[in-house]
Amino acid sequence: MIRIEAAISVEQLAQELAHGWLAMRSQKGHKADHVVMALGGRKDTDGAPGSPLEKGFWGVDVVESRSPDEFLQAINWPALKQARPEDAVFEVIANSAAKA
Repeated sequence: MIRIEAAISVEQLAQELAHGWLAMRSQKGHKADHVVMALGGRKDTDGAPGSPLEKGFWGVDVVESRSPDEFLQAINWPALKQARPEDAVFEVIANSAAKA
């Protein structure tokens, strides 16, 4: 778990993280047969005592997958997105063929 602060939007930061992860993997000689997803949600309620994610902060999970659609269905991502305000959730899906 890391905390990153930046002067760019959370979506732009997620794009940079996903594409940077792909670039790092490529530089290490790893196969490019997967995508990197950055799935983000804003914390709109008070957090539990001691939780590092405070109200108004963004949590972003970075995931590698060879089957992104299956992964998103397995975690019920479409329903999770639909249940949140449009400006409180995002996804970035990056692969070696797509650059931001």
